[in-house]
Amino acid sequence: MRKPRDFDAELKALNEKAAQLKTRKVKQFGELVIATGADTLSIEELTGALVTIAATNDPQKREAWATKGLAFFQGKTRTTRNQPKGDNQGSAKGPDSNTAA
Repeated sequence: MRKPRDFDAELKALNEKAAQLKTRKVKQFGELVIATGADTLSIEELTGALVTIAATNDPQKREAWATKGLAFFQGKTRTTRNQPKGDNQGSAKGPDSNTAA
């Protein structure tokens, strides 16, 4: 005879997993905002920019943004690999930025 399923326990586990995933997503978005340097913008500026981007339907603009984003992440990976852990000062800057004094 098969053991009866505890639907309440399964539903609770799924809800907990969904909450964990949502928390992780929010944390990653926050890390992305910081890594790109967008944390220096006001909430209003950042929101306005995101609303404008979300409303844009031009495929060429979206492709250009995607290419730029991909380049950022690829450059970010190379940059952080050579730095000691915990030293991400200036890591969001591009390769042609001149930060030397």
